[in-house]
Amino acid sequence: MTGKTTWAIPEGYIPEGSTGPEPEMISHETVCILNTTDGDATVELTVYFTDREPAGPYEETVPAGRTKHVRFNDLEDPEEIPTGTPFASVVESDVPVVCQHTRLDSRQAENALLSTIAYPGTGESG
Repeated sequence: MTGKTTWAIPEGYIPEGSTGPEPEMISHETVCILNTTDGDATVELTVYFTDREPAGPYEETVPAGRTKHVRFNDLEDPEEIPTGTPFASVVESDVPVVCQHTRLDSRQAENALLSTIAYPGTGESG
């Protein structure tokens, strides 16, 4: 078993514009969640903003022994994440998982990709 049950991503921003073919090159923010356990992971994402109350939780399931890439652009319930607005997020899981944060900024033809491991909380590790 690998991972933690709580992860923080203090940096988030979905660029407003995009260039290139859709859906691959749409500017986006993603959390990649790896579940190496023998059970499905129930994951909740809460999104924090600089000037308003948090959004969420957004619930996702990551099957046992699988990975899931969750685009913040695709989150809709309870509300959509606005573009052009700084945000942060916390990922909480009922089993240990590993989280990575990625952004694709395709506002211009020279695309930029940023990726980093999220900050692991003090939850269970293996």
